[in-house]
Amino acid sequence: MRGNQIVGLGLAALGLAGAAGCGQPEQAVAPPPEPTASIVEAAPVTATYVCDSGVTVAVAYADPQSAQVTWRDRTYVLRAAPAASGARFVNEEVEWRSLTRGGVELATLARLVAEDAPVIIERCRRPAPAASPLVPPPDLAAPANPPPAAALPPPCRGPQLKLSREGGDAGAGNRVADIGIQNVGAQACSLVGYPGMTLRDRQGGDLTDIRVEQSTGTYFTAGEAPAPVILQPREKAAFELAWTVIPNEAQGERACPSAARVRVTAPGDTSPVSLELPFTPCGGRIRVSPIRPLTSPAP
Repeated sequence: MRGNQIVGLGLAALGLAGAAGCGQPEQAVAPPPEPTASIVEAAPVTATYVCDSGVTVAVAYADPQSAQVTWRDRTYVLRAAPAASGARFVNEEVEWRSLTRGGVELATLARLVAEDAPVIIERCRRPAPAASPLVPPPDLAAPANPPPAAALPPPCRGPQLKLSREGGDAGAGNRVADIGIQNVGAQACSLVGYPGMTLRDRQGGDLTDIRVEQSTGTYFTAGEAPAPVILQPREKAAFELAWTVIPNEAQGERACPSAARVRVTAPGDTSPVSLELPFTPCGGRIRVSPIRPLTSPAP
C-alpha cells in the first residue's frame, strides 16, 4: 500500500513539473530592426532644375562633398569631383555638373559610358541662387578688357578661312556641333560677333525655311556677350551650332528637313566658306553662338 502511495506521489510530482514546463512562456525573439532612413531619404531637396526635355531634376546638396540627384524616379548619390569651373559630382554611373553664368545656373546630367567620357542626357537650368557654402561657386573673375578696336588686326575674310567640325554633343532631342574657323592666311585677322549662315540640301538648294537665331554664349555657358577674337596664322576660333531633332507637331511638322552643307560668312563679310555637315534641324530654326577662341592653336 505504501509503495503505491509513493508511486502516486511521484507521478503527481512529474505531472506538476510537466504542467509548470508547459505553462512557461517561450523565449521572446527580438523582431528585426526597422531599416533606417537611407541617405537618399534623409537629405531634403535644396534645388530644382527644369530641363530642356520638360522633366525636372531635384538635387539635395547635403554638404560640400556630396549631392543626391533625383531624375525620372531614380536618385543617384554622388560625390564631389575636380572641375575646371563650377561644381561637379559623380558616381560610377552618372555625372552632374553645374555652372552659373549671367544670372542663370546651368546644369547637365550625363551618363558615364567610359572614364571621362560623359554622354549628356539632360540639360537643365534654374535662376542662379544666392551664394551657398554647399556648392562651390564658379570662377567669376572678370576677364581682361578686350583690346580696343583700333588695335585689332583687319577683319577675317572668306578666302583666308577654313571650316572644320570640332566635336559636338547630344541629349534629350537636342544636338550641338562646334564649328571651327581656322586662319589659313599669312596675316593675323580678327573676328567679332556672330557668323552668318545658310543651309543647303543635297541638291545645292538653300533651305530658306530654316531661320538662324543668335544666342548669347554657348549652349552650356549662356549669357556671354560677343568679344573680339584675334586669329594668328593657323590658329582657330569656333562657334556653336545648336538644333533640335524633335519635329514640332503642334505646327504640323511630321518630318524634318535634311541639310547637307553649311555656308558660313565671317562677321561683316559676304564671301562664304562651306563645310559638309549632314543634319536634320527641326522646328524651323537653328541657333548660333558668338565666335570664341579655341583653347589651343591648330596644328
